[in-house]
Amino acid sequence: MEMRKIEYAALNDRQKENYNFQKCAAILAGYGFNCIRLSDDYKGADFIALHIDGTTELRVQLKGRLNLEDKYTGKNLFIAFPDNGRWFLVPHDEARDYFAAQGLLTSFSRGHIPAKHSAFFERFAIG
Repeated sequence: MEMRKIEYAALNDRQKENYNFQKCAAILAGYGFNCIRLSDDYKGADFIALHIDGTTELRVQLKGRLNLEDKYTGKNLFIAFPDNGRWFLVPHDEARDYFAAQGLLTSFSRGHIPAKHSAFFERFAIG
């Protein structure tokens, strides 16, 4: 079999979600996490990331881009998403509070991190 890289844009939505899970899980493995994909959202999470320390457990909502939604508030979720070739793992409520404190919408989806907010997100870059 000849191996050929795929074009992300050519994937359907389900394939993109599978692709993103694999990419994110590979990055988190480097930080000592084992990621377990959930077949049905568990308290809003698409997957659970368990750390080798035996105590750290992250519930992660996987997105294809920066996305905050009111329905995720108060669920102790992290939002994982790619942006310009990098991955980010952001505590949902902390990001929501950041935007609310600036009088901005707390529920939105953006194709890229807005440049004026890049400093906030930089500390959540992984990989």
